[in-house]
Amino acid sequence: MNDDDDGELRNPFPSPPSHYTNYTTHNLNLLRLLKERSSQPELSSAQQHDILHDQSDVPDWPLTQLEKPRVDWILDDPEGCYDVFGDRWFIKEPIPSLADMGGNQLYPIDPSVDRRPALLSILRTLVVSYSTLTKSLLAPPPPTNVPPEWQQHVEWITVMAQNIMAAANDLRPVQARCNLELMMKRQLDLRKEETRILHEKCDNMEAKLAALRQATAAKVQGMQTTAMILDPPNDGLNDEDVFAWADSV
Repeated sequence: MNDDDDGELRNPFPSPPSHYTNYTTHNLNLLRLLKERSSQPELSSAQQHDILHDQSDVPDWPLTQLEKPRVDWILDDPEGCYDVFGDRWFIKEPIPSLADMGGNQLYPIDPSVDRRPALLSILRTLVVSYSTLTKSLLAPPPPTNVPPEWQQHVEWITVMAQNIMAAANDLRPVQARCNLELMMKRQLDLRKEETRILHEKCDNMEAKLAALRQATAAKVQGMQTTAMILDPPNDGLNDEDVFAWADSV
């Protein structure tokens, strides 16, 4: 690989690979037909042409290059990795501990062990070392060939600080998980509150509609009563029936 290709791979916005033009609909159909007619994983160019003799525009390069990468192979491999922009990234990349990086780790490496007692001891040691450091600064300077006392305290405080920072970094996945749970709970509470407000509005609208129905029914009933008073029903009687009743009386 020359410098231009290497620079192109490391470009944050690299150009598409040169073989992307091979992924045409015709070539993909040829690949599907080739897999139906042959189960061999690798075929030569001559074998490929023999199998697809009844097809047109069969390429000279292997059609198997168009197959999707096997992601399961990468996931099953304990050291599975992939390359992006010229850099290699591991799927299951372990987080190195302070001891793995060459530091003096003073708390348990096993995450299942309770680290709180060790971290409390580290914190107390840090406070005592700082107090001793301030006291050693007031001491007279030692001889030339003897290192000063404060230098040892500074180195010890550095070790304590590295352990505290490393322990805090180890808790970042737990912190991220807790933050995600809190965020999801807040979203759930927000949706519950919005749902409650919608139910309240619906109940108010239903109450108003019920009141409107009652008012409309009462108004209609009042209009019917008024019409009956102004125009009472005659029950089918006419003037002749009234005169006949009067003569009989």
